Amino acid sequence: MILVGMGANLEHPVHGEPVNSLKAAIRELEKKQVEIIRQSSWYRTAPVPISDQPWFVNAVLSVSTERSAGEFLSLLHDVEREFGRIRDVKWEARVLDLDLLAYDAVVTDNREQASGDVVPHPFMQERAFVLAPLTEIAPDWRHPVLDLTAKELLAALDTEQEFEIVPLEAQ
Repeated sequence: MILVGMGANLEHPVHGEPVNSLKAAIRELEKKQVEIIRQSSWYRTAPVPISDQPWFVNAVLSVSTERSAGEFLSLLHDVEREFGRIRDVKWEARVLDLDLLAYDAVVTDNREQASGDVVPHPFMQERAFVLAPLTEIAPDWRHPVLDLTAKELLAALDTEQEFEIVPLEAQ
């Protein structure tokens, strides 16, 4: 299963509200021959680490692509750049964030992030904004390193991370 985490907490100059940027990003991925298999609800989530940034809108996608893990991650970064994302400061506010959470059972060797890309995402098991929507669409998905399901990871998470499903009228 290929999983993509998506989020935004700043208005986009063209698409407006963060949820609209995320919807536009999904359309852009589809134009680039990425098939959306399943999409979670939209979640409103507090920034992690805690800061005075606006809350995020997040979702998780299950997708299909013919690209390799590295090629697909490059595509996600290309789409972010097309939306005006500049990666300057870690954990800064953003108009679009697309993370490759998992690519089937691929596990890269550089788990400590010394260099290159890391799959599965090295912090996904620590983030309610990933685990809540992931559990919604794939509760039995198993983390290839930790050997725990999405549901088990969410249950073990620190409950101080706030999140809520965005009301349907906003979707």
